[in-house]
Amino acid sequence: NSGIKRQSFKGSQCRSLEWNPGLLTPTPLCFSRLLSTAALAPQICVVGSGPAGFYTAQHLLKHHRLARVDIYEKLPVPFGLVRFGVAPDHPEVKNVINTFTQTAHSDRCAYYGNVTIGKDVMVKELQRAYHAVVLSYGAEDNRILGIPGENLSGVYSARAFVGWYNGLPENRDLKPDLSSETAVVLGQGNVALDVARVLLSPLDILRKTDITEGSLAAIACSKVKRVWLVGRRGPLQVAFTIKELREMINLPGTRPLLDPADFTGLGDVIKDIPRPRKRLTELMIKSAREKPGEKEAALWASATKEWGLKFQRSPLEVLPATDGKQARGIRMAVTRLEGSGESARAVPTGEVEELECGLILSSIGYRSLPLDSSIPFDPKLGIIPNSLGRVQGAPGLYCSGWVKRGPTGVIITTMNDSFDTAQSVLEDLQTGVLNLSNSKEGFKSVRSILHSRGVHPVTFSDWEKIDAAEVARGKLAGKPREKIVDPQEMLQLISLYSLQSCLQPPSLLGSAL
Repeated sequence: NSGIKRQSFKGSQCRSLEWNPGLLTPTPLCFSRLLSTAALAPQICVVGSGPAGFYTAQHLLKHHRLARVDIYEKLPVPFGLVRFGVAPDHPEVKNVINTFTQTAHSDRCAYYGNVTIGKDVMVKELQRAYHAVVLSYGAEDNRILGIPGENLSGVYSARAFVGWYNGLPENRDLKPDLSSETAVVLGQGNVALDVARVLLSPLDILRKTDITEGSLAAIACSKVKRVWLVGRRGPLQVAFTIKELREMINLPGTRPLLDPADFTGLGDVIKDIPRPRKRLTELMIKSAREKPGEKEAALWASATKEWGLKFQRSPLEVLPATDGKQARGIRMAVTRLEGSGESARAVPTGEVEELECGLILSSIGYRSLPLDSSIPFDPKLGIIPNSLGRVQGAPGLYCSGWVKRGPTGVIITTMNDSFDTAQSVLEDLQTGVLNLSNSKEGFKSVRSILHSRGVHPVTFSDWEKIDAAEVARGKLAGKPREKIVDPQEMLQLISLYSLQSCLQPPSLLGSAL
């Protein structure tokens, strides 16, 4: 009945390669592993519902016909940085949510939000409930500048600022001070450009996005007219991509401020560099040196806002205003480069420069944190030590995404990384490293733990109720959705929906909510 053909044996050895109905490749099976079909149904859980978590689950479900995957998320709502990190004016990037939704709808996949691993349930408890545990919880913190004055009012991490305008619950009360005409973004990656673009974008553009109502109102009153993006190294080391640069150059109502002197001598250097970097540098050189066309000139002449790139500047100190509490500017070391290409190092020249500004956003990278003390963690690198996703010294424990490799790359990078980790899990299932003869209860076991601790998990069906309410609210405002930013409001909405579904026909629920 298990679908596995009977084998012939001589002594204790398997004499043939037979088909394991769970995996898509043949595997040697000894008689003890054939006694129960249940032994071939692995229980796997994934911690984190961002791209790394969903791509890991997707690969496992696709390549193992019997695997069951439960996805845990600390927030009631799924999708991680796709929901809370992707810029609101980049809706096409969020289309990947459709793929994740298909994964969540699989009858072998379940989503449990509102569950904090390391607090509501410990990793050791998950390991007792599942054959394999994959940690895919991303980077929940940001790197600090480590300079005097970075705690002054007016200084924020780009991560918190992005979370604020994207509706991340922990950042909903940020209230950034936008009363200064000049803002400085420390960093020259895509997140830095996202932040600058949101600060300078015309309101008509932002109103059509899923930016939160509160942040849109604050940006409408913003006095920011100029944004400088500061990097320690030069034009050949910027981390942003050509798509994001082109968006900034073409942003309505703004003009770029690029100094031609910053690009002196680069024409010959870029001949032999990789094509993506070459095209990016050529676009910067063109914007800095060439006179704008008639149409561009007219647009730039009427522009009321501007942005620019400052190279070879390293922050030394945030300067306080006379009250000692508010930032009034930043002191930077002028640097020179030692070496070339990606490995070039910024070395201080001894020269110092000050820049007046009342808003400083640090965009120097995200950082993962340890989930609980039982998990190996490298605090210097900010990752879980691993080999191809297998956590070192912890059989049955895996990791994928930023907590595996560090906060680098785009969504497709995370996809490939997560597929690799999932493949390691599949290999360990096939070779017997993961022992399936020990029956595991999966969520049934975890549910009793959560119940005893007063934790009420949110299902994917519950999320879809929140989703429907957000879309309905957005429709009233002429935007894709109006995000709910308070987790308690999310949970109350689910309860209200459940109550009303008991009291009236489903056709009336939409108007009631």
